[in-house]
Amino acid sequence: MWEYTDRVMDHFENPRNVGVVARIDGEGQVGSLSCGDALRLTIQVDKDKDLIEDAKFQTFGCASAIASSSALTEMIKGKTLDDALNLTNQDIADFLGGLPREKMHCSVMGQEALEAAVANYRGLPPRALSSEVVCQCFGVTEEEIERVVKTNRLTTVEEITQFTKAGGGCGKCVPKLEAILGRLLKKSSGNGSGEKTAVAPRMTALKRIKLIEEVINTQIAPALMQDGGDIELVDVDGDEVVVALKGSCSSCPSSKRTLSDFVTEKLRALVDPQIVVKEQRS
Repeated sequence: MWEYTDRVMDHFENPRNVGVVARIDGEGQVGSLSCGDALRLTIQVDKDKDLIEDAKFQTFGCASAIASSSALTEMIKGKTLDDALNLTNQDIADFLGGLPREKMHCSVMGQEALEAAVANYRGLPPRALSSEVVCQCFGVTEEEIERVVKTNRLTTVEEITQFTKAGGGCGKCVPKLEAILGRLLKKSSGNGSGEKTAVAPRMTALKRIKLIEEVINTQIAPALMQDGGDIELVDVDGDEVVVALKGSCSSCPSSKRTLSDFVTEKLRALVDPQIVVKEQRS
């Protein structure tokens, strides 16, 4: 499991401002359930002062996503819209005492939800509509990638994946990520050397197992539990992931479809496209 600060755990276990504001003046929705994280932020605005009176969130995601959303609402209440927009994803992470590098995309999601909510209040189109989608798996645009790279001073494709999820699915967008990163680094250095950008290295075996375990525990198991089922990670051997289906899933005639259409696809999207899922047989 990831190592979280006490403040992250506090906002995860005791999230503030969950729900929907009494009067929705602005609304921002980012992410999607298919991507593993989704956030809806609603704000109530004092129109005379251009001030955020109240902010609440609804989210589906991991501990970092919940904590980042909770922290965001605490940070923006009482701020003017412009002051709130000056907050960065790093400010959210700092408020929580830090986030695991692999979970920084949760703070980015909070910043994007805020921008979408303010744009909605002001009658403006979402920023994402004006930029090309680079990562089709997670719907990440070129503008979003460029901003995250500049704001957080990223230098590798692996870091882009950690902060945006881009490149973390099928991997087809990695060459585009390299090109964008190379262009930005070349521009920032001003030396025109055009040195080759570092490519995201394959995860270590330990990190890979931990990520598989987290995806199963936070994304897959909760969905199965809604229908009386459950799932347990049994073993990881290279690209082969062995799981045990529990509850109603263990005797369900559609268990093979559950493994192929849901479990496998989710792990391939969020961990590695080469993963093969097998069921443990007693």
